[in-house]
Amino acid sequence: MRFWRSVLLAMVFVCLYIDEVVADEPELPLGLDKKEVVGKEPSLPEGLGFPENSENEPQLPAGLGKLETEHQSQLLAAEEPPLDITGFAEIRAGGRIGNDTNERQESILESRLQLQWDQQWTTVISRLTLDLIYDDVVDDRGIALESGQGWLDLREAYLLFRPFEKMDIKAGRQILTWGTGDLIFINDLFPKDWNSFFIGRDDEYLKAPSDAIKLGFFAGSFNLEVIYTPRFDSDRYIDGSRISYFDPNQSRLVGRNTSFQVELPDNWFSQDEWSARVYANRGSLELAFYAYQGYWKSPNGSNVATGRFIFPRLAVTGMSLRGPVYRGIANLELGYYYSKDDSEGDNPLVRNSEWRALLGYEQELIKDFSGAIQLYLEHKEDYQDYVDSLPANISRADEDRLVWTLRLTRLLLHQNLTLSFFNFYSPTDKDGYARLKAKYKLSDEWQVELGANLFYGEKQHTFFGQFEENSNLYLSTRYGF
Repeated sequence: MRFWRSVLLAMVFVCLYIDEVVADEPELPLGLDKKEVVGKEPSLPEGLGFPENSENEPQLPAGLGKLETEHQSQLLAAEEPPLDITGFAEIRAGGRIGNDTNERQESILESRLQLQWDQQWTTVISRLTLDLIYDDVVDDRGIALESGQGWLDLREAYLLFRPFEKMDIKAGRQILTWGTGDLIFINDLFPKDWNSFFIGRDDEYLKAPSDAIKLGFFAGSFNLEVIYTPRFDSDRYIDGSRISYFDPNQSRLVGRNTSFQVELPDNWFSQDEWSARVYANRGSLELAFYAYQGYWKSPNGSNVATGRFIFPRLAVTGMSLRGPVYRGIANLELGYYYSKDDSEGDNPLVRNSEWRALLGYEQELIKDFSGAIQLYLEHKEDYQDYVDSLPANISRADEDRLVWTLRLTRLLLHQNLTLSFFNFYSPTDKDGYARLKAKYKLSDEWQVELGANLFYGEKQHTFFGQFEENSNLYLSTRYGF
């Protein structure tokens, strides 16, 4: 691990060292220099200039001066922009295709009102985004901002300001995203909401909010971002409340009637997260290096003493490239996941260290019809130690997990109708997940959407195979303002 940290630091140092040199500004030709004196400006005709002595200027009648000042203040106040609130109102309903005995038949049944308020002062920008929700699927409607449960979900609440010319600070609750993958994340270690993703909420809800401070430094042709999260922000993970899953401890599918107990690292400043990214453009090529220090974002271990799921410690280093190839855009992303609580790979209760790689390509095939493919790989380290340590009743994961993705997008009816197909398929796990969506824009304000989440697989313990009984259809109507 020290070797890879050294490699990352060396790469960052080299990138910063070869920053572009800005040449001196050339002098203007003789006669064009704005500093030269080109003569005095001609005087205005008599009577049109400002009076040299205003003592003889007639005064306003008594009382009118104050009234004029007050009138000007009222005009200035009237010119201030009104309260800038945008958002949408939405109704979304869906149900499972099959009969999942571990969950309700309704997969989603909610009304949502999102309000977003933006305000800009001289040097500070603020944003507040909150969702008011009536959710008929869950039994508990108490507010839990970290898990997104309840009638209020605080999406954003931050201040953005620039203390120096080449530095900005964004502090508060915010949506963060990095990396080059399409619905596959390697170096993006910011929280995701997998429940929203699988039940048919809008794609924006896959990204869960972070409570963090982001520092941005802009030094010539290279930029640096450092993000500090003072208390660990986990994924909004699958816990059985909406989506049934395979429990390895019980070797069966479980759901809402099973208690999901976790030990969450939630101590401020001691159980925190650090993320960093150095990125730059070199011609048409986008290059970035990443580092992360924190925890696995979803439960990836168990405490043998308590039987609860845990979030083991995790460190990640990686890089990405993105640029034009042939008639489209290609991307490459790599990451090394160092599982600190299982550095030797011989603890069957904690996930092994892994190498992860992603190769993708997207292109417009014909007008208003685009396609994209990706190949994703997870490779476990110390695999034989992992196999030797497994109890006899625990299902064994493969050393390598491959996933292919395919995205097809078609725009019709003057681009008011969007048809989308996205499919994950794993040839190693022999399972997959298809997302189908049709979205029609009725007007500038109204839109309707029909979609499906279809899971399939041969075995219950594989990632997508465990969700097969959760396949669902959904329909939504949205009014934006």
